[in-house]
Amino acid sequence: MKINLASILLCFAFESWSCGLLQTVAVKSTTGILDEGMAAVFEESDLKLAEQAIASDLKLLEALHKSDPGNDHLLIMLTQGYAGYSLGFVEDQDPERAKMFYARARDYGLEVLRKNKKFNAAFDEAPAAFVQSLDSFSDDDVPALFWTANAWGNLINLSIGDPEVLGDLYKVNAMMDFVLRHDENFFYGSAHLYFGTILATTPRALGGNPEKAKEHFEKCLAIGGQKLLLPFVYYAKSYAVQVQDTALFQSLLKTVDDASIDILPEQRLVNAIAKEKARALRAKMSDLF
Repeated sequence: MKINLASILLCFAFESWSCGLLQTVAVKSTTGILDEGMAAVFEESDLKLAEQAIASDLKLLEALHKSDPGNDHLLIMLTQGYAGYSLGFVEDQDPERAKMFYARARDYGLEVLRKNKKFNAAFDEAPAAFVQSLDSFSDDDVPALFWTANAWGNLINLSIGDPEVLGDLYKVNAMMDFVLRHDENFFYGSAHLYFGTILATTPRALGGNPEKAKEHFEKCLAIGGQKLLLPFVYYAKSYAVQVQDTALFQSLLKTVDDASIDILPEQRLVNAIAKEKARALRAKMSDLF
C-alpha cells in the first residue's frame, strides 16, 4: 500500500515518464510478493481455499500485466496459473469453460515465445519450418515452452472433435520434445508425463505406442521420486485403461490414495488434486473395463 500511495503522490510532482517508472518498480515489487504467494498456494492442501486464492491471484496478475505488458515473468505466471487452475478446478466439471482458460494460458505463453523472431516467422509456416525454429531457443526458455505447450496440449485434449485445433498437435509435440531434450527433469519430469499420455491414448495407426508410453510414465515417476502423484493418475487413466490392465489401474490409484499429503510439501495442492482425480477415476472403473 505504501508503494502505491507514494506513486500516486509523486505523480502530481513529476512528469508522466516518472510515474511510468514508479509504476514499473511497483509492479516488479508486487511480482516478487506474488511469487511467494503462489508458492504458498501450492503448499496448500485445502482445495476450496486454494481455488479461491488462485482465482484472486490470477486477476491480480492480469492487472499487473496491463501495467507492465512486456514483463515475461508475469506472462509465464499467467500461463502456468490459468493452466493449473483449469486442470485442478474446472476441467472435470465444465470442459467448455476449461477450454477457454487453457486457450488464455496458451496465448499468454505465446506472447513470450513469439518475441523470438525466428519462432514468430515460422509460426504459421510448414511444420518443418516450425520445428526448426525451436532451435533458436535455449535452455533458459524451457519454462516458457513447457507451460505454453502444457496449456495448449490440454486444450487439444478437450477438443478432439475440432480438426482445426487438432492440426496444432505437432507444434505442441515439438515444443515438449524440446523440453525433453534440454531439461527432461523440468517440473518433475512432466514432459515424460505428456508423451506417456499422448502415446497411450493415440491409436497405433496414428502413431500411438503403449509400450513407449509406459517407458515415459516410469521415467517421469523416477525423476519425481514417486512423490508427485498426478503421474500415477494419468498412468492409470491412459495406459492402464488402453491396455485393459485392471490390476495396474487399481494399484496406481491405491498408491495415490495411500500416499501422505505431505510427501511433497511444496506440491501439496497438486497432490491433493491428484487424490481427488483418483477418486473420481475409480468411480468410473466399471465403464472403463
